[in-house]
Amino acid sequence: MDVILLERVEKLGNLGQTVKVKPGYARNFLLPQGKALRATKENRARFEAERAAREAANATKRSDASGTAAKVDGSSCVVIRQASDSLQLYGSVTARDIAAALTEGGTAIERRQVILDHAIKVLGLHKVRVALHPEVIVDVTVNVARSPEEAEVQARTGAAVVGGPADEPETPAEAPAEAEAESAA
Repeated sequence: MDVILLERVEKLGNLGQTVKVKPGYARNFLLPQGKALRATKENRARFEAERAAREAANATKRSDASGTAAKVDGSSCVVIRQASDSLQLYGSVTARDIAAALTEGGTAIERRQVILDHAIKVLGLHKVRVALHPEVIVDVTVNVARSPEEAEVQARTGAAVVGGPADEPETPAEAPAEAEAESAA
């Protein structure tokens, strides 16, 4: 089935392109979401009449998303969850959880903007993509930990804490300071 794209769709095409897709993909996703029109003679004429307005609206949305991207790109958020000693979560971290954590951080992110390639089911630092606009995609770091203290240690060291707070890894700069404090006492 041929469709005319009304916005950029990742791995498919850009605004205004006519592409061939499977009928189910068009009927169940592209058409109901307003991302495409069937490529009929009437729809092509209507699209060409509206093309300039659609491109201007797309440029405005893209510039707004770029402004938000400057604040969000490379940022991190903390999600606190219960987990076993083997670092496995009792459940998983979803796009809704990540969107809520980013929104608490000061930037309004919707659940549908968070792109999870796979479910997050272990403690640690995870890179997640956030699509603020079809043409503006940024990376954020999600720090999944059992407590805020553990999240702080993970952020500092870049690795998941295996045990608990007593098993925190030492950085080389902290070891001599602790030895001097013990010998002075």
